[in-house]
Amino acid sequence: MSLTTLIVDDEPLARDGLRVLLSRDPEVSAIREATDGREAVATIRQAKPDLVLLDVQMPEMDGFEVVRKIGAEHMPQVVFVTAHDQYAIQAFEINALDYLLKPVIEERFVKALVRAKSRLRLNVAADSIRQIIGLLEVIASPRSYVKRMAVRSEGKTVFVDAEDVDWMEAAENYVELHVGRASYLLHVTMNALEKSLDPEIFLRIHRSIIVNLFRIKNLQSSAHGEYVITLRDGARLESGRTYSSRLRALVNNPL
Repeated sequence: MSLTTLIVDDEPLARDGLRVLLSRDPEVSAIREATDGREAVATIRQAKPDLVLLDVQMPEMDGFEVVRKIGAEHMPQVVFVTAHDQYAIQAFEINALDYLLKPVIEERFVKALVRAKSRLRLNVAADSIRQIIGLLEVIASPRSYVKRMAVRSEGKTVFVDAEDVDWMEAAENYVELHVGRASYLLHVTMNALEKSLDPEIFLRIHRSIIVNLFRIKNLQSSAHGEYVITLRDGARLESGRTYSSRLRALVNNPL
């Protein structure tokens, strides 16, 4: 398979790093570069690369605007590259689109490239178009997250500000909110609660645990890629194996 590629990033060092990684794959026959969104649009239209590594955060015209200008139905296979936009990452995951988190790790890059080549071989253009359209719809939709929660406590209703919650854990048909020394039961499922929380503040680290990112003091890697999380109040939580990639993204991103 002969693969033509385009790197789109306004940072020279980021382009250099991706070029080095692409050059290690013998199936990559051509590597073009674009330094901004406008150049990317022109290059995609002219060169029609098989794969685009598209930076999300760029001045003037970002990665999403590049997709809008080209049109989802005319986009090549695309792997988005992002720094620390938790909302964008969630949007990619919802729509089954691949992304790389800066700084890009070679192991993760290889997986993304293998997946992209597999899609090209299977010619799943229609699926890709639907996924990209879904991404743009999610990005365009204004997001509203819960600001406070009403809970029953000792015969009265207590209002708890979401940002005051240190962490949450599943408790049968309830979720237990840990707020300092106090705890409250909220009659809701973990899945429903996770969708209503701001991903810039809260992260699910286990099927039964959601943690406030601003309460994390340190992370320590454990067996099988899992983590032990210590909160500022001394509480220690263990991540689930299937959620480890989310924590690795935190560890690998200094900002």
